[in-house]
Amino acid sequence: MVYRFRVILDTDEDVFRDIEIEASDNLEDLHNVILQSFGFEGQEMASFYVSNEKWEQGEEIALFDMDDKPGAVRVMSENRLEDTVWREQTRLLYIYDYLNMWTFMVELADIVEPEDGQSYPNLMYVEGQIPAIAPEREFIIEDIDDAFSEEDEDVMDLDPEDYDTLDFDENWN
Repeated sequence: MVYRFRVILDTDEDVFRDIEIEASDNLEDLHNVILQSFGFEGQEMASFYVSNEKWEQGEEIALFDMDDKPGAVRVMSENRLEDTVWREQTRLLYIYDYLNMWTFMVELADIVEPEDGQSYPNLMYVEGQIPAIAPEREFIIEDIDDAFSEEDEDVMDLDPEDYDTLDFDENWN
């Protein structure tokens, strides 16, 4: 089967790409197609996140496993599209370049039979030009009380004179 995705850059202008890719391909293949279709060189880190109807960020699927415990993070090259996205789970968030935070909404639009003579992946449609710099991201915590634990509050209440008691080695840097 062939998956048809619409990949939308999270910006004020309409900037998106419609992509066809085989369902048996992995998420690293989709990552590469997105980079090529938007004109990125592909030298930065990236992750997909399983998402829901509200475009909320769920489980991460990273380009590389950089966790202290090998196998703790799902990796793009080990996850096929058809095992990650289907008719009831159609949305992914895609973040490219963690310093600039290029953010894309990736949605499965259709599942079709492959066309004879067509090679995949296939860039079907292009709308808009990517801006020179990544759109600014605004991260909002809806309930500040949920953002910090009591332990965090204790650390935040430190007086500058308290730094002497934090057990840093004399030559820590």
